[in-house]
Formats: sequence, structure tokens, C-alpha cells
Amino acid sequence: MEVTWWGHATVTVADSGVRLLTDPLFTRRLAHLRRRRGELPPPGAARADAVLVSHLHADHLHPASLARLGPGTRVVVPCGAVAAVPGLRRVAAARGLRVTELRPGETVTVRAAHPDADGYGYGYGSGEVTVRAVHAAHDGRRLPYGPHRVPALGYVVHGAATTYFAGDTGLFDTMAEEVGAVDVALLPVGGWGPFLGHGHLDARRAAEAAARLAPVSAVPVHYGTYWPIGLDAVRPHEFHSPGDEFARQAGLLAPRVAVHRLAHGESVRLAAAR
Repeated sequence: MEVTWWGHATVTVADSGVRLLTDPLFTRRLAHLRRRRGELPPPGAARADAVLVSHLHADHLHPASLARLGPGTRVVVPCGAVAAVPGLRRVAAARGLRVTELRPGETVTVRAAHPDADGYGYGYGSGEVTVRAVHAAHDGRRLPYGPHRVPALGYVVHGAATTYFAGDTGLFDTMAEEVGAVDVALLPVGGWGPFLGHGHLDARRAAEAAARLAPVSAVPVHYGTYWPIGLDAVRPHEFHSPGDEFARQAGLLAPRVAVHRLAHGESVRLAAAR
């Protein structure tokens, strides 16, 4: 399987001939945030058999980015998202997107539509993966308002490898139990501002999550891409450092976990070991 980090929480996971895209955010500016690192993902980044949206915050569920998906793409969202976000309804109708709502513990099977198309080289394996939604300790409402009943989710992808995309989450007591054994963990290690509130992982807490989950490999995400306008000139270390700090902390707390710190647009090919 192969992981490509496009920036923030946007990742392509290619496994068993299936392409999954997480929390697509294809914009240079979002409200007061500006993309400060990495070029915008190329058009091919929007090619996916399914998109996994972890929660309703605007930097994770971004209707204008979903509008770049191919017609008929499946979009997996937390239960209640369609009712809570009119922009999601409009884009889904306009693009013919197939929206699937999940609660923690529920699953969906995703099959490759065109595993050999466009020269991407992912036409191998079974052409099918199972995606399981898991709990995330995060306020997943569409801020500044929105129903508390829409949960934030993580996703576990079961294919040739088992991959955990944490979305946004804090540590929670049952994390290892709910997620289960995984080969790869895609863990948020920062954010888009100097202060991370409740329900987030910083580099230290992400390393603790890696220690609890004990994956073969970990890829830090959700840092070093978007930053409030002007603030990167004042506190640049808080923007650039979380990936390196996660690698350092994981070396102390989870030394058997191989950390792959990717540049924007970079890919790593990983093997299942379970």
C-alpha cells in the first residue's frame, strides 16, 4: 500500500487497488488561514474511489474541494452530516456524489472503480477494502454552530494493510481497543494555530497514541500547511516543528514504530506486517 500526504489532513491511501482520500482541502485560503507550505495538490489528487470525511469543521469538510471529485464518487461522512451542512447537500446533488453516513462501529465496503486507469499503478490486489468508523474525541460540530449530535470519526481501512486515519482527536482511554491492531497510523500532530484546544493531539500526545496503538509505521499529518495570516512571521517554530518533534517523541515513547515524515506531495510505500 502507499500513502501520499498532500498537506493538512489530506492524504491518499492506495491499498489493494483502491484509492481513498481523507479530508480533502484543495484551497490556498480558508477564512483567516493561508496555505504556507506545499503547492496545491494536482488535479489527480482528487481522483479517488471514496473520500473519508472525519468531521464537520470547515478545514476537514470543505464543499468546494469536494466539488473537484469525479461524478459518482462515494463520500463517507459522520452520521448527521448531510442534514447539518447544506453545502454538502448541494455539492453532492450537483456532482452526483454518493454520500454514506456512518456511526462509530459501522462499516462500508469500497471497491475500485478503475484500478488500472490513468497510469497510477494501483491496479493490483483485490480491488476492495473495508472501512470501519471509530470514535474520535473531538467536537465535530460545524462551527460556530451546529448540532452536538454529529460525531467526529476516525477510520480504519482494512485491505492488504490495516491503516488508521485518526482525523482530529484527543487521546481517549479506549483508543487502542476501538482501533485494534494496525499497520499504519496517520496521526495529527499539530494544527493551524499556536494553541491546541481540548480534543487534539500535539506531537507529544500523538507519540503517546503511537505507543498505545503500536503500529508498524506512523505518518504525522495535520501540521505545517495552513497558518493564520501574519502569525507565521511571529511564531514560525510552532508551524514548522510538530513533525520533527513527533519523530523525536515517538523515538522515546514508541521506539519500535517507524516514523515517516513526508514532505507535501511526497509518498511512501509501506508493507503490511501483520
